[in-house]
Amino acid sequence: MLTAERAHLARAADCLTDMRAAASAVTDAGVDAWASERLGAARAERLRALAHDPHVPPFFGRTDTGAETFHIGRRHVRDPAGDPVVIDWRAPMSRAFYQASATDPQGLVRRRRFGFAGGDLTGYEDELLGAGDEHPSAILTAEIERPRSGPMRDIVATIQPDQDDIVRAPLRESICVQGAPGTGKTAVGLHRAAYLLYTHAGQLARSGVLVVGPNRAFLRYIEQVLPTLGEVDVDQTTVAELTGRVTVRAVDAAEVAVLKGDVRMAEVLRRALWGEIAKPADSLQVPLAGRRYRVPVERLKRYVDDVRRRGRTEDDQQLLHYAAGRERLAMLLAEDARRQREEAGGSPSDAETRRAARSPEVRAFCDEVWPARDPAGLVCALFADPALLARAARGILDEAEQALLRWPAPPRSVKSARWTPADAVLVDEAAGLLQRTDGYGHVVLDEAQDLSPMECRAVARRLAAGSLTVLGDLAQATSPWAAGTWGQTLAGLGRPDTVVRPLTRGYRVPGEVLDYANRLLPVIAPDLPAATAIRSEPGSLSVRPVATLAGPLVEVVAELTAVPGSVGVVCADAAVEDVVASLAEAGIEVAALRDDGEEAAAVAVVPATLVKGLEFDAVVVVDPAAIVAAEPRGLHRLYVVLTRAVSTLVVLHRGDLPEPLTAGRGARPAPA
Repeated sequence: MLTAERAHLARAADCLTDMRAAASAVTDAGVDAWASERLGAARAERLRALAHDPHVPPFFGRTDTGAETFHIGRRHVRDPAGDPVVIDWRAPMSRAFYQASATDPQGLVRRRRFGFAGGDLTGYEDELLGAGDEHPSAILTAEIERPRSGPMRDIVATIQPDQDDIVRAPLRESICVQGAPGTGKTAVGLHRAAYLLYTHAGQLARSGVLVVGPNRAFLRYIEQVLPTLGEVDVDQTTVAELTGRVTVRAVDAAEVAVLKGDVRMAEVLRRALWGEIAKPADSLQVPLAGRRYRVPVERLKRYVDDVRRRGRTEDDQQLLHYAAGRERLAMLLAEDARRQREEAGGSPSDAETRRAARSPEVRAFCDEVWPARDPAGLVCALFADPALLARAARGILDEAEQALLRWPAPPRSVKSARWTPADAVLVDEAAGLLQRTDGYGHVVLDEAQDLSPMECRAVARRLAAGSLTVLGDLAQATSPWAAGTWGQTLAGLGRPDTVVRPLTRGYRVPGEVLDYANRLLPVIAPDLPAATAIRSEPGSLSVRPVATLAGPLVEVVAELTAVPGSVGVVCADAAVEDVVASLAEAGIEVAALRDDGEEAAAVAVVPATLVKGLEFDAVVVVDPAAIVAAEPRGLHRLYVVLTRAVSTLVVLHRGDLPEPLTAGRGARPAPA
C-alpha cells in the first residue's frame, strides 16, 4: 500500500509540473496592449500559485467513502484529462477530512494521514471511522509538535474541528476569535483568508484581502503561509504602515498617546474641519455660456447649509466627505446659473455647466467659504492653534487635556513637524473625513486587543462593506487602551454585532508550560477561561534562580542549540544589547530581533515588546521581574513571553519571581 501511495505522490507531482507548463504556454493573441498586459499578469499570478516546493508534498491526507477515494492537499491537482488527482483542502468535499469522527463519520469509512520527511512519503496512518473506535493520531501529534525553524508554516494537515468551523465561516460573517496561547488563532485567520479567496475568488479578486499585523517582525514570520497555500495576491501590512501619511520622528509621552488614541479625537477632528466653513457675505456672479448670472447671498447661504447637512445624518454618521461637499457646492452654484439661463430661453449644455463649476469665480468663492484642506495640515493647525483647538474640543476635552495636545510652537512647515505614531493615526482620520478611503472585501486583523479606538477606526475605514476576522487574546493585551471585553474594540471596528468565538485548546504549547503561565490569569484576566493543552511534555519547563545572568544564560543557550529547532531569548527591551553581547562573547551566533522584520540569527534575542505572535521551539526568559517592571501592564507582557515556547521553556531569574508565579495554581516548575 505504501508503494501505491508513493506512486500517487509522484503522479501528483508530475501533474503539477504539467499544469505549470500549460500555464507557461498560454500565448498572447495580440489583441491590444492592455489585453497583453492583463494576460501577462494573470499568467504570472497563476505560475506563482502553482509554484512547487519539493519539501511540501502535494497531499497530506486521504478520505475513503467505501465507493470513492480522494487525496487532500494544499491545492487542486488534475491530470491531463482534467480528472482530479488531489482535491484542494478548501473544497466542500474536503471538509469531512477535518470534521469526521468516530461518532460522526460524515460518510467516511476511513481517514488516512501521511507522514513525510523532506518531501518523501515515509508512512501513513488509518482511522477506521465507521468502527466507532477513536484514538489519538500519532502522525497528527508528531506534525503539531514538529520543531519550528524559520517562518510560520501552514496548518492544513492539522486543522482541528473547532478551527475548521472558523476557517469555513461565510464571507458575509465577521468573526472575532478570542484565542488563548497556542490555539492557532493566527493560523486560523490566515487559513480563513485562503478559504475565502478560494470560495469567493471573483468577488475578492476585485475587492481584495488585507492582513494587518502588529509589527514587521510578525509579518515576516507569517508572510509565507498564504503563498504556500497558493494565495499570492494578499496585502499584508501593519497599522503604522496603513496610516503612514506622515513621517514619524518622535514619540508621545504615555498620557498624550492615550489621549490621541481616544475615540473622542474623531469628533474633535470633525469639528475642526467642518466648523471652519464660513457663511457667504455677498452675492456671486457665475459665468456661463458667455454671460454672468447673479446668485444672491440668501441662496448661497442655503446651498452651503444644505451641503453641510448632507455631511451628517441624524445618527451623526458621515454621509458626504468634505472634499466631495466642496465639489457639490461648486456644482450647485453652476446649476443655479444654468436654471437662470434656461428661464431666459437659453439651453446650456452639461459641459458648459461643468466649466462654470470650475470657473475662477466659483473656485475663489469655494476657497473663501469652503476651503480645500490637507489632512496633515488640518492636524498641524489643530495642535498649533490654541483657539482652533478650543473651538473644536469645546465640551469634549477639558483644559488639561487640551494642554496635553497643544504644541509649544508651530512647526516651520507641515513636513518638518515632529509627528508621532498617534499623530499619524489622527492624520489618517482626517484623510478619511476629507475623502473616501478605498476598502477591502475582507480584513484579517491580528493582535486586535492592543489597538486604540482611533486605530480601530483606521482599520474600519478599509473595510467598506467587507467582513472582518478579528484575532486576539484579552489576556495578552499590553497597550494602555486594553479593554476587559471585546465590545469596545468591535464597536470601534464598525462591527458591534460580531460573534466572539473562543479557542481554548492549546495545540502548540506543552501543558506544563501553559499551566505555569496560567498562574497569571487570575490577576490579569480573571474572567477568561484558562487554556488547556492537548499534550504533556515532562521536562519542558525549568525555572532556575541564579545569582548572575551571563554565565547561566550562555550555558542554557549552548545546551538548547545542540538540538534542532529555533531558540528565542526574551528579555526586557533595555537588556537586549547586554544579552546579545554576553552570548556573542561566548561564540554563539546571535542577533537581536528588530521591528523591521530583518532575518534573525540562529539564536534570536527578542525584546519583550516584539515577541507577541511569534513562537520558538525553545524560549529562555531572562529576568521576568525586569519584564514586569518595564511597563504598566507588565504582568500581561510576561504572560505573552511565557507562552512562546513550543517545546522548552527556561526561566532564569535573579531575586524573587513575580508573586503570581510563586503562589499560583498549575504544574510546579521543574527543579533548578
